[in-house]
Amino acid sequence: MTPAALRWSGDAAGSLELLDQTLLPGRVNWIACRNVPIVVEAIRSLRVRGAPAIGIAGGYGTVLAAAEATRLALSPATALAHVRARAAELASARPTAVNLRWAVARCLRALDALPAGAPAAALGTTLLATAREIHAEDELLCAAIGRHGAAALPLGGVLTHCNTGGLATGGAGTALAAITTAWDQGRRFEVFADETRPLLQGARLTAWELVQGGIPVTVLCDGAAAALLASGRVGSCIVGADRIAANGDAANKIGTYGLALAAAAHGIPFFVAAPSSTFDLTLATGAGIPIEERAADEVLAPLGVPAAPAGARAYNPAFDVTPARLIRGLITEHGLISPVTAAEIRKVLGP
Repeated sequence: MTPAALRWSGDAAGSLELLDQTLLPGRVNWIACRNVPIVVEAIRSLRVRGAPAIGIAGGYGTVLAAAEATRLALSPATALAHVRARAAELASARPTAVNLRWAVARCLRALDALPAGAPAAALGTTLLATAREIHAEDELLCAAIGRHGAAALPLGGVLTHCNTGGLATGGAGTALAAITTAWDQGRRFEVFADETRPLLQGARLTAWELVQGGIPVTVLCDGAAAALLASGRVGSCIVGADRIAANGDAANKIGTYGLALAAAAHGIPFFVAAPSSTFDLTLATGAGIPIEERAADEVLAPLGVPAAPAGARAYNPAFDVTPARLIRGLITEHGLISPVTAAEIRKVLGP
């Protein structure tokens, strides 16, 4: 069974429950979020992570904003202003993943259909319905991406980077869904997961998901990927994305660009799997994608363990951008986009 990253409990006055991914694989612990600051902290600290999952969390976060307004007995106008202010906090919690801004904006647009002067409780009901729609849609999108991705993967072992499964989405995942779908269809191949430094999402999360699903997985440190590709044991690489520009340049977890370069050097196809909500067609190229810089301690003392001397500095971008020229195909819920060009993307996704 696909592990869930998050769930909503109760009605519009309920709570968002998040699986704390910072504790995996050692401990499974759910966090009950009853206000927006807790959700913002959870997104920033990677308790919930993955572009689709943080988008869904952001959508449910707007419901919590309306519940805050209800508890404070705010007037309709003040309640709406409160929700919009909290929505801005949610949307800016992490800058690179476009799904977060997209989901929060969609929830706010749903409020436009309400009559003027609607009370906070009515705002919450509408926001919850919209957030649930986003969550349910993502589950369907993941299933479609899994089918299209499984069909696109050539024979041979599969190498992935970071985590793109149920822990990162509202369904079975994106890139990882392609792997698990192919496996469920009866195909057998070696699955390799980059450790994904500095926070080890590949080792801690992807390997955990695959083991939970009964799929054998081999974990390697990121620096071993090129040697593995040279060995002939890998037939393809597949990763997810946090934002994809109009020309197909894709931002994903740091280390993805290097993996794509190594794959190209060895003639191994490199795929990116993501829903259409991850595309930002307002950006002509990946040069416009904002790259989040994270705390130095994540590099100097990963997972709380000192790994560098006092006084050393750290370079810790959370993402890098893989140029479209290195990507064999973009796998979306609408199918495979290949070759990866602005024209082909427009053809599949529309204007």
